[in-house]
Amino acid sequence: MTNQNFKPTACNICYANCGVIVQLDETGRQIVKVRGDKSHPVSRGYICNKAARLNYYQNGRDRLASPLRRKDDGSFEPVDWDTAIKEIADEFSRIRESYGGDKIMYYGGGGQGNHLGGSYSGSVQKALGMKYRSNAIAQEKTGKAWTSNRVLGGGWHGDFEVCDVAIIVGKNPWQSNGIQRARVVIRNISKDPDRTLIVMDPRVSETAELADIHLAVKPGSDVWCITAILGYMVQNGLANLDWLQVHTTGYERVLEQLASADVEGYAAFAGIDIVQIIQVATLLGGTNRIGVYEDLGVEMAPYSTLCTYLNILLFLIPGGYGNEGGMHLTTGLVSAAASGGARPADIDEEGYEYGYRVTPVTGARIINGLMPCNSIPEEILSDHPDRFRAMLIESANPIHSLADSQKFRKAFEALEFLVVIDVAMTETAMVADYVLPASSQYEKYEATFFPTEFPENFFHLRKPLMAPKQGTLEEAEMHARLVEALKVFEPGELTPLAEAARQGLDAFAEAMLPAMEDRKIRTYLPYVLYRTLGPTLADGAASAASLWGLCLLLSMSYPNAVRAAGHEGSSSLTLGNSLFQAILDNPSGVIILKQAAGDASQWRKPDGKLHLLMGEMSDEIDYLAKYRLPTRTDKFPLILSAGERRLYTANTLIRDPEWMKSNNPTSLFVHPDDASGLGIEESARANLVTKRGRAEVVVELDHRLQRGTVALPNGLGLLYPDKDGLNEIFGVAPNDLTDIDDRDPWVGTPWHKFVRARLEAIR
Repeated sequence: MTNQNFKPTACNICYANCGVIVQLDETGRQIVKVRGDKSHPVSRGYICNKAARLNYYQNGRDRLASPLRRKDDGSFEPVDWDTAIKEIADEFSRIRESYGGDKIMYYGGGGQGNHLGGSYSGSVQKALGMKYRSNAIAQEKTGKAWTSNRVLGGGWHGDFEVCDVAIIVGKNPWQSNGIQRARVVIRNISKDPDRTLIVMDPRVSETAELADIHLAVKPGSDVWCITAILGYMVQNGLANLDWLQVHTTGYERVLEQLASADVEGYAAFAGIDIVQIIQVATLLGGTNRIGVYEDLGVEMAPYSTLCTYLNILLFLIPGGYGNEGGMHLTTGLVSAAASGGARPADIDEEGYEYGYRVTPVTGARIINGLMPCNSIPEEILSDHPDRFRAMLIESANPIHSLADSQKFRKAFEALEFLVVIDVAMTETAMVADYVLPASSQYEKYEATFFPTEFPENFFHLRKPLMAPKQGTLEEAEMHARLVEALKVFEPGELTPLAEAARQGLDAFAEAMLPAMEDRKIRTYLPYVLYRTLGPTLADGAASAASLWGLCLLLSMSYPNAVRAAGHEGSSSLTLGNSLFQAILDNPSGVIILKQAAGDASQWRKPDGKLHLLMGEMSDEIDYLAKYRLPTRTDKFPLILSAGERRLYTANTLIRDPEWMKSNNPTSLFVHPDDASGLGIEESARANLVTKRGRAEVVVELDHRLQRGTVALPNGLGLLYPDKDGLNEIFGVAPNDLTDIDDRDPWVGTPWHKFVRARLEAIR
């Protein structure tokens, strides 16, 4: 077979969503070969070892093929789609009328790699009057979102292709990507004598092995290490004061705190030699071409929000922002929409935020519209009159993926009504009242809204590789049918727009713009686009219709950047149509805009400056002088990193354990000295115990860990049917061990990378 038999799509295993081309077998339903797509505008043929295993996602044995309704005895029975949609709409309506729509919560909106269907969920949320929502990002990235928006006005991206100094904090790109073409980029920096790779990680990870400087901090102490670096810079004339005075506000308080930081004491507390602190600070002070990347290693650990704030200071104090080779804000289809409609935070004179939204029962801070995941059970398991009574969960498995699985299971079982939309019978689906089966990511048009590249950002609309599995629907169609069952629009109300769409994009745009003056049309725009523009799109691309509005908004907000990427149009309307058509016409993805370092898109605050002062984080910096970390005890002397990426582990998108090729992907990594002290040998079984639970593990000795630390892989502990259809569990579910109460005080992110534990030998 030749390349003519390969079809372009994308890997859906991680954030990077590298472009791939795949070959199907003679049935047209099995993926038999996967290669990198050289036509992809960013990944350019790059893939890692995991992409070859995509067929284990596509053809899992627990794929669903019919809507399921729970019976009185707790088992499920299949029902037809019309029955399921009607009964779900009726029950959600009953709850809305009895308690109010704000007692129905939405969770999800698209798993790894499939966001397109989730773009239509907003119409259902509006129809039911839902006010509260969350998803996995709120468990991981809300601290970063909060500090980034407060200081910079958006999400940041490092130019790792050309930076002089790259700092990787709590991240192992060699195994978890995050950076496009991660292994190529990391290796290039490592090999270049004129560039420096710095890795901050307690463990000697694969990325740390390539580093010029490995800052092997004690678990949870990253903030003391970073503050020591910043303090040394300020105290020794390495801060770019001229740049800070011109481009920032609130820097005076920040510099004052760093000027008095106990550099040597903080370094010692973090377990780092002062020589390394001086070396890193000197490197940063000597350039503004700095790339910083952080991830879950610090975002799910003590002081996580402060750590992100300090990481921002790592590139701002030397002035490494808005310049070639430095840090930048990114713009994409969704970020343009979010920035266009976001209300700036209310900040008082001392830099504290006030008047923010909170959750109804616990008063937890809501950031970027998302409530903290860890507060969800508390918002249900209460006698508070505003507690949640029902949930709609889409393309997500919170019982398995969020801290303290037993607490979430108890909470979901206490709901009056729970509906789950997913491709497989997940742990969360098993406790639902209705389960709606979705077509897989390779059976429908799909996309991810993750791309955060600079100066050129891209979008990849993936065409279906095969027909949908019989009995499934795309999420867009499910949401549309629910909106119709809720009788939001009168019959024929959208006919004029549908007729305009049949005349082409230009005619549709001319009709839609005045129609959007109607608040109802604006409120339900994704649904309106799906039912009017959608049917006119070629090759069954109806679910791509929601992108039209995003393309129009991007073209209105950044017309010069869209034109710089090669899209043409004399007006925002025609430019938006041109961009939308280009997305439809390029199955390997397309560059959607091109920006320049330091242009207007990088200065999003009304005063055109960066706001360094966050009162909440200033208080946290002062608190560091108390040298306090959550204490280990005789009962729990170890620190468990719960959920680590390895060569053949990822998220739980692929549920079939056979996708893992390594001999023992489920093992608990333990330092040899710790194992020896407990009388545990290589490959022995042991009990891993936390205050939340215990699990039997197989021990693998790994000298790359620090003494006193252990690590479990993520993506395991799922219920999956064997060849006889009986569910088995492979490996340990990390969240059977994590504690919902161990979380960041500001944004609620859990400490999955800092779980106090002990290990018991099994005699």
